[in-house]
Amino acid sequence: MTPEEAAKRKTEWVAKMKKEGRMKEDMTEDHKSCLNALQNPVRRNILKALVEHKKSLEEIKVQFKLTDYQASYNLNMLESTLCIGKEESEGVTYYVLTPRGEGYVENVELKK
Repeated sequence: MTPEEAAKRKTEWVAKMKKEGRMKEDMTEDHKSCLNALQNPVRRNILKALVEHKKSLEEIKVQFKLTDYQASYNLNMLESTLCIGKEESEGVTYYVLTPRGEGYVENVELKK
């Protein structure tokens, strides 16, 4: 993806999240909830794993040795903070990085 395509995708995503009311009006609260979610190393590792390609719940459970509850809890936390989203394909739900999740991995995890 070119930088221009990435910028366009991010702009469209932010507009969609605002329109759907999923992005908090108070950006400080929005950032606090995201930082809280990313304090957990499992959730950070899930984001890094999604850089490679989208993954199903089962793939995430196996890769990180999580129970159904643990996987669902961590994925719901990442989804509620808009770091990941869901895609349906052939009856399977896959988790993918959003522009916010991509930004975190690119600007924090890859610079360590």
